[in-house]
Amino acid sequence: MARRSGVVFLMMSKPQGLKGIFLRTSRDIETVKRHGRRISTTLFNLLAYKMDEAPSRVGIVVGKRFGNAVRRNRAKRVFRALVRQLHRDLVPGLALLVFPKREALLQPSEELTRIWETSLHRAHLLRPRSG
Repeated sequence: MARRSGVVFLMMSKPQGLKGIFLRTSRDIETVKRHGRRISTTLFNLLAYKMDEAPSRVGIVVGKRFGNAVRRNRAKRVFRALVRQLHRDLVPGLALLVFPKREALLQPSEELTRIWETSLHRAHLLRPRSG
């Protein structure tokens, strides 16, 4: 934690390449859990926290309640693909945590993509489109 003129800045570990778009350290994940703003949908919960001006990063958390290892890994794979599709459109400096719900795996890919993009847009987590 660093202090500058009375403002506290939380420092996160530095992103590295394409793998750097994902939150990996438990310290970063706990920070988002503690300070993030919750956005809930029928298919996932999302915690968003403004960290710094570095590129945004996303963590995907799937607990054992979700199902067996095959289902948990599939959920992570599906949501990693969603993150990669829209990552460069995210507002810079965000740390997001995604908590998929079981119903997400029952949705067609197009529907899940639409709900993902709509949710990010409504929460003002995507950059404004120019044009």
